[in-house]
Amino acid sequence: MYTKFLEAKQEVNSMTQSIEDKILKALKKENKPMRPGEIAESAKLDKEEVSKAIKKLASEGKIHSPKRCFWEAL
Repeated sequence: MYTKFLEAKQEVNSMTQSIEDKILKALKKENKPMRPGEIAESAKLDKEEVSKAIKKLASEGKIHSPKRCFWEAL
């Protein structure tokens, strides 16, 4: 049973990672600060998923906010 839990957790982590990669790719492609909605549109992702991933990417130091509600890749 614990093995199934670990497999499910790994699957969620891999999905999250691909979302983060898409966000970083979109930010680098546009090469300008973007709002979460713009990032979601550019990366073809759900806005709520983008907002969650932004928090994680910011805490990891991969993106930052040059001004309120805008994000850019580092």
